[in-house]
Amino acid sequence: MANQFVVQLKNEPGSMAILAETLAAAGVDLRAIGGGGIGDSGHVIMTTADDDGTRRVLDAGGYTYVEGESILAEVDDRPGGMARISRALADAGVNIYGHLFLGRWGDRAMFAFVVDKPDVAKPILERKA
Repeated sequence: MANQFVVQLKNEPGSMAILAETLAAAGVDLRAIGGGGIGDSGHVIMTTADDDGTRRVLDAGGYTYVEGESILAEVDDRPGGMARISRALADAGVNIYGHLFLGRWGDRAMFAFVVDKPDVAKPILERKA
């Protein structure tokens, strides 16, 4: 899977549009995207079909962002599933920069995480949580 980018945006009309338009103009295809905002701050978490192109767009636009490896994790699709996996990461000293919901299959949900310590997080995330 491609890298994930967690990009800081201003929480105002047009911020997402400008980023999406700039990526499109550079020929970068979005593959998965999520985000939000509170107050003046917003963010987008995304994967694209072109990590290098995405990086060029973000750097040229002066965006503040974190890039990291997408680590896939299956999580129990019931109350407490995300609580268990995020607690395991926290207890291991891992900070979650972002995660993308990828879908549900039966009693499992699939997420892609980007974290500050992928080497520590991988054994936690890659086992069936």
